[in-house]
Amino acid sequence: MDGDNIQTDSGLGSDFDDDFDPLIGVNDPALLTERYLDRELSWLAFNQRVLELAEDPDLPALERANFLAIFASNLDEFFMVRVAGLKRRILTGLAVPTNIGRAPQDALSDISTTAHVLQARHAHAFQDLVSPALSEAGIDIVNWDTLDDADRRSLRDYFSNQIFPVLMPLAVDPVHPFPYISGLSLNLAVRVRNSKTGKQEFARLKVPTMLPRFVRVDRREKADSVRFITLEDLIANHLGDLFPGMDILEHHVFRVTRNEDVEIEEDETENLIKALEKELLRRRFGPPIRLEITEDMDEVTLGLLVRELDVTDQEVYRLPAPLDLGGLFDLRIDRPDLRYVKHVPTTAVQLLAPEPNAEPDIFSAISRRDILLHHPYESFATSVQAFLEQAAADPDVLAIKQTLYRTSGDSPIVEALIAAAESGKQVLALVEIKARFDEQANITWARKLEKAGVHVVYGLVGLKTHCKLALVVRNEDGVLRHYSHIGTGNYNPKTSRLYEDLGLLTADPQVGKDLTRLFNELSGYAIEKKFKRLLVAPLHLRRALLKSIATETAAAQAGKPSGIRIKVNSMVDEAIIDALYRASQARVPIEIWVRGICSLKPGVPGMSETIKVRSILGRYLEHSRIFSFHTNGDPQVYIGSADMMHRNLDRRVEALVRLVDPDHLTEIDALFTRAMDDRTSSWWLDSSGEWTRHHLDGSGHPLDDMQNRLMQQISLRKRPAGRR
Repeated sequence: MDGDNIQTDSGLGSDFDDDFDPLIGVNDPALLTERYLDRELSWLAFNQRVLELAEDPDLPALERANFLAIFASNLDEFFMVRVAGLKRRILTGLAVPTNIGRAPQDALSDISTTAHVLQARHAHAFQDLVSPALSEAGIDIVNWDTLDDADRRSLRDYFSNQIFPVLMPLAVDPVHPFPYISGLSLNLAVRVRNSKTGKQEFARLKVPTMLPRFVRVDRREKADSVRFITLEDLIANHLGDLFPGMDILEHHVFRVTRNEDVEIEEDETENLIKALEKELLRRRFGPPIRLEITEDMDEVTLGLLVRELDVTDQEVYRLPAPLDLGGLFDLRIDRPDLRYVKHVPTTAVQLLAPEPNAEPDIFSAISRRDILLHHPYESFATSVQAFLEQAAADPDVLAIKQTLYRTSGDSPIVEALIAAAESGKQVLALVEIKARFDEQANITWARKLEKAGVHVVYGLVGLKTHCKLALVVRNEDGVLRHYSHIGTGNYNPKTSRLYEDLGLLTADPQVGKDLTRLFNELSGYAIEKKFKRLLVAPLHLRRALLKSIATETAAAQAGKPSGIRIKVNSMVDEAIIDALYRASQARVPIEIWVRGICSLKPGVPGMSETIKVRSILGRYLEHSRIFSFHTNGDPQVYIGSADMMHRNLDRRVEALVRLVDPDHLTEIDALFTRAMDDRTSSWWLDSSGEWTRHHLDGSGHPLDDMQNRLMQQISLRKRPAGRR
């Protein structure tokens, strides 16, 4: 998650598969022709909401710096995948209209205009808002020019001993061609003149990524005051050591973003892992799609870079130093007073041992009733992780089956699967090695699992396996019992502390049967069957959701109570949106809670007047997906892995599970009620696509922070009375 980036899915993993499909919605004359918001601009609006958190003076200073880094990291990924995809389709002549019918070239122009404005605003937020706030708290990011002689002597020693030996200046001349500039690397463009011949030369110097981006300046002030200088500034002021005998004429920082997308024709590839490894190597050499330069770069240097990198004027972003504010993730400072107040996840009360000093028995707890988990308010380690670790150690467990989409580098989940296999259990791991930007890590885990005797499979040809499923088969007095977990988030202990997710632990035999069949089909042949308590994509999920929306529409038309509540990361799919429009025309109350992209236009007279769209961003990434339908007073509520995007409904294996416990239905209902309450801090979407932040009341006091409130409430839950 690149420095605890809590606004992307994980690492540089994203919500950006290529979705340049033709519109699949029916041309309904009862709906407006221009009824969707542009998905790319909607994503940029999401990142603007992240930026607004960095601009908020009421947030702790280091958290504001973190949001600046999140914005930068998000935008990098957007360019590497979405912008690169658009450009590639234009160049190959395979471009199709965007989701609002725009030509890709026009969409690219709109993206560029908006991105230029946002990047300038981002730089301003650092220079004029966050940096002064850090300085006021005793943390200064300084320039070389502001240092005194003692500071410079100290830093010169550090440069000589720790930095100079790893630098590699590359000259550009008839003998040395222009070097390859790797994507996202920070570089110095240096123009020098031979002091003897007067000839001018150009050199490129890469800023080493293995060194700290922010170098600590000797501390000579009060204890709570620290100063840092950027690594590139320190290097730039020692160029004489790298080019002895040369006059340094100009030096400027630049950064290139490249196409980092991966394309593999699976049905033409026998060994998917080897093909993917080759493609990952090729990814490093993707064409440039953005050139970021410092605002003081001279035209000669810029002309050389534009010519050699073959970028357009539109793709050049001239910004104040420092570039790559994603480097603020590396600003590791032990100042709790400048961070959010620490939250400690609690163990779900149903999983607590009967007595305070007793060992918890996960299987006994699950066998009593379904358990709905809410992370990070409830601990992943003492629930899902403990469930799998207990299964691995339990001699009565015969088999464990699990999907792995993204996991951490030192995953206890994977170690539990390895331990289970080594103890003789049947273990199946469905590893999605095409999880974007986590491919290499997943290849490594897949091979480690195989060596331990785990049955590793890679899902179905042409489909990513995105569902979050675990199934444990246990022998209890000669009877095989199924224990299941279906979640909305990845089996990643690290991101589970930062991502808001839901999960269901259940011993329901029907869920166990559903998962058994689903795993068999994932490891064997294509999904063709329906399930009892699951909704599974790609064959049945869209159809089932459309049917549920139609049921609410019919109820409203008949004058009966109705209602739809949906929480997703992205709302893009045209067929789903059109169905919601038709439901709104029938006066169905509809509440959409979305974190990122939303192509639906709420509040349009005659089309979407009953639809409200809200977004909540904060210390945790809102990641769970919920689908709730009134159904004549018999609520049908599902949680799972699917967003409302083409990729999720058509090109991925996704799974939703129905919640049936009345307490769980009440909890989900209360969650939505709080999220949509005008007294809760959130962003509101209007029909034009503008998001407006509502975080202060009429008197200027902060509105309720939902995430803080949930942590407080859940931490106060008590062990059930009957089990004390």
